[in-house]
Amino acid sequence: MTAFRALFVDQKNPEETSLEIKSIQLDDLPEGDVTIRVHYSGINYKDGLATLANGNIVKNYPFIPGIDAAGVVIASSDPEFKEGDPVIVTSYELGVSHFGGYSEYIRVPSKWVVPLPDGLTLREAMIYGTAGFTAAMSVLALQDHGAEPQDGKVAVSGATGGVGSFATAILSELGFSVVASSGKQGREDYLAKLGADEVVSREAFQPEKLRPLDKEQFAHAIDCVGGKPLSYLLSTTKYGGSVTTCGMSAGYQLNTAVYPFILRGIHLLGIDSVYCPYPRRKEVWHHIATDFKLDSLLDWVTTEITLQDLPEALEKNIQGGILGRYLVRLI
Repeated sequence: MTAFRALFVDQKNPEETSLEIKSIQLDDLPEGDVTIRVHYSGINYKDGLATLANGNIVKNYPFIPGIDAAGVVIASSDPEFKEGDPVIVTSYELGVSHFGGYSEYIRVPSKWVVPLPDGLTLREAMIYGTAGFTAAMSVLALQDHGAEPQDGKVAVSGATGGVGSFATAILSELGFSVVASSGKQGREDYLAKLGADEVVSREAFQPEKLRPLDKEQFAHAIDCVGGKPLSYLLSTTKYGGSVTTCGMSAGYQLNTAVYPFILRGIHLLGIDSVYCPYPRRKEVWHHIATDFKLDSLLDWVTTEITLQDLPEALEKNIQGGILGRYLVRLI
């Protein structure tokens, strides 16, 4: 096979990295059972961190980042997959310690590979990517604990981020009333188009005085930022409600008391998309392809770029300048 292209991050010195598109061969890829021609990837916050010297993501250089990939199998030693199968690979060690999706070809362990479900194209799968997958996991976790639209308002923190945007849209699609919080100014129209019924400031979810048990406001909540907003949501969720959490951009510490749990029976549900068990992973992708699918919104929230555009887009991502989803086309 002739050479193909991939985006490499390299370390120039302990404080500085560089990004460069290089030509490599299949033999340069790490070991794995399945080799995939990548059609699309995406940009997540972790991908931006992987380009930083102090991002605490990449340990060995040079490295190919990209925690998402969707494409077609070209070779497999696992009988579960055959040449021509459309597949999805997200999370695990992809783009972290294993060459990632910013490459025209990847080779990965077969246990990381999910068949593309009926009702979803490779392009659509990567518009969702890890962000949409994590949002879908969060919504499904609420449903598993009995959440229904008639319960009342559902709060979403960090609603203009990747996970928050998809969580807002999926909840709205399912008929839930969403209260979306964001620290980005002037995003009310964006969040309304995603389906938010009410938009509040970041400060609304982190008041100066935080009570361990506050007035009941929300039936359930999806927290994407951690820290004070999570503490606030736990204190304001109604009796028997559920709160999911999947991020820590607002802080990794949780200042709360036992009151929400023993006086209101609140469920705190941790969401981890990286090592999500394989059966659950397939179940989540099935929901994304069916009842969680956002046909009318997918193109509207998407900016399509190429491998050549990636360095600039990753820099923009780190600076918080991305709204919606950046889809990386590799075909």
